[in-house]
Amino acid sequence: MPAVAAEFPLAPGDRAIGSVTVYDTMAGDTLMDVARSQDLGFTQLMAVNRGVNPWVPGIGRQITLPNFYLLPNVPRRGIVIDLAAERLYYFPPGKSAVVESYPIGIGVLGAVTPVGVTRIAAKVENPVWYPPPSIHAERPWLPEAIPAGPDNPLGAYAFRLGWPNYLIHGTNKPDGVGRNVSHGCIHLYPEDIEKLFNEVPVGTEVRVVSDDVRVAWVGGELFVEMHPTKKQSDELDIEGTLTPAPAPAHLKARVVAAAGDQIQRVDWSIVRRVADERTGVPTQVTGTENASRRAKQPDRASLE
Repeated sequence: MPAVAAEFPLAPGDRAIGSVTVYDTMAGDTLMDVARSQDLGFTQLMAVNRGVNPWVPGIGRQITLPNFYLLPNVPRRGIVIDLAAERLYYFPPGKSAVVESYPIGIGVLGAVTPVGVTRIAAKVENPVWYPPPSIHAERPWLPEAIPAGPDNPLGAYAFRLGWPNYLIHGTNKPDGVGRNVSHGCIHLYPEDIEKLFNEVPVGTEVRVVSDDVRVAWVGGELFVEMHPTKKQSDELDIEGTLTPAPAPAHLKARVVAAAGDQIQRVDWSIVRRVADERTGVPTQVTGTENASRRAKQPDRASLE
C-alpha cells in the first residue's frame, strides 16, 4: 500500500530533516513502485540509484532512499513548494515541532510555476477539469470540460491558488509524481493530496521557491545540496543517465558566505563533486582531518 507522507520532527533552528536509508527490492518491484511506497519521487530515486534498471531492478537489490533534505531558508508557515527539490513542505499551525514532506510533479521544460507567495483560494473535492487554452492548443480534441472520475487529470482533490490557472491537485497518473509532467500545476500522489486536503484550510499561505543551490550548517558541519536541472531530470527519466552541467556561477559565493570564518574547513573537491553529480542528497563538504592542508589553499578555490 502507498505510504502516507512523512512527518519529521523539527526543532527551532533545524535546517535538515530526515535521513538516507535503503530498501531491498522484492519480486515484481519497479522503482516507480518503490518511489510511491516510500513517498518519494521517481526522478529523485533515479538520481541516487544510477545504473539500476528502473523496471527490473532484481530481487534483493539495495535501493538508496534519499529521504534527507535541507529545508528552504524561508518562513516556516503554511505550504512551501520547493521546485528544485520537487518537494512540498507543510508546517501545520499549532504544531511547530513537526513538518510534513511530500513529493510533487512539476512543470515540463518551458512550463514554469510562478515563484513567490500566494494563498489557498479554494478547496474542491471531485473537481471538474476545464483544459486551459494552452492545453487545448496542444490537444484540440479535448472537450471543454472533463467531469470528476478516472479520466480527470486533477484526481479527487484540488486546491485553487490565488494565481489564476495554477492548482495543487491529485492525479489520475501517479507515475508522474516526482517528474516534469505538468503545465505549471503541482501534482501529488492521490493519498498525499487527500491527507493535505483534510488538513489545510482555505487562506493558508503558499510560498513557491526555486533554489538550485542549498547550503546549511548541520551538526557543526557544512552541507551542500544540489538537484538535477530540468533538462537533467528529463534525461534521468528517459535514459537513466545524467550529463554533468556547468556549476552555477553563484555556487562558490554561496559556500564562502555560508562557511564564514570556517572557510578553511571546506573541501572544494567535494563541492565540485556535488555540482557534477547533483544527486539531491545533502553532502558534507567540511571536515577536520585535512584542515591544515586545506588552510594553505586559497579561500576561493576554483570550481572550474
